[in-house]
Amino acid sequence: MRFDPDRTALVVVDMQKGFCHEEGSLYAPASEAAISSVKEAIETAREAGVQVVYTRDVHPPEQFEDAHYYDEFERWGEHVLEGSREAEIVGELAPEEGDHVVEKHTYDAFYNTELEGWLRARGIEDLLICGTLANVCVFHTAGSAGLRDFRPVVIEDALGYIEEDHLEYALEHSAWLFGETIGRDGIEFDP
Repeated sequence: MRFDPDRTALVVVDMQKGFCHEEGSLYAPASEAAISSVKEAIETAREAGVQVVYTRDVHPPEQFEDAHYYDEFERWGEHVLEGSREAEIVGELAPEEGDHVVEKHTYDAFYNTELEGWLRARGIEDLLICGTLANVCVFHTAGSAGLRDFRPVVIEDALGYIEEDHLEYALEHSAWLFGETIGRDGIEFDP
């Protein structure tokens, strides 16, 4: 699959200490294992001149106090609290100058963020998406991208997950509903 570097962004979803390191409140071993493959995807994108976008899931402690239904703390417990160490992107994947970081407060990186406008202002049409969790924030971000007429392509071998069947579900439904999936080796950039 070929991509135009000027019209493509790599979106790295929630590769944060709270999800990827043992001391994190929502640590998943597969998320930690994904660090090296995500790093390779970032390096490949940078070499091609592709814009790298990071998302950070960040929750103010009071975010869900007045929630009627949507309450991530009830579902997952408190996690990646604003200003905490676990809200930080893992050191191995630290953003560099020129990368863009989006703070989000839900599973979907487009919901109440500047991401869509930022991508459109740069003429981005295709999104290569990797990170964690495959069936939660990656899935919802990819779906939301597709609904906004971006082309979401999920990098199937650069994803964190809790259980193997969660990964399989996310990949099958991503390809079926709104996008495509690809392995890192299948990604090519136009010169």
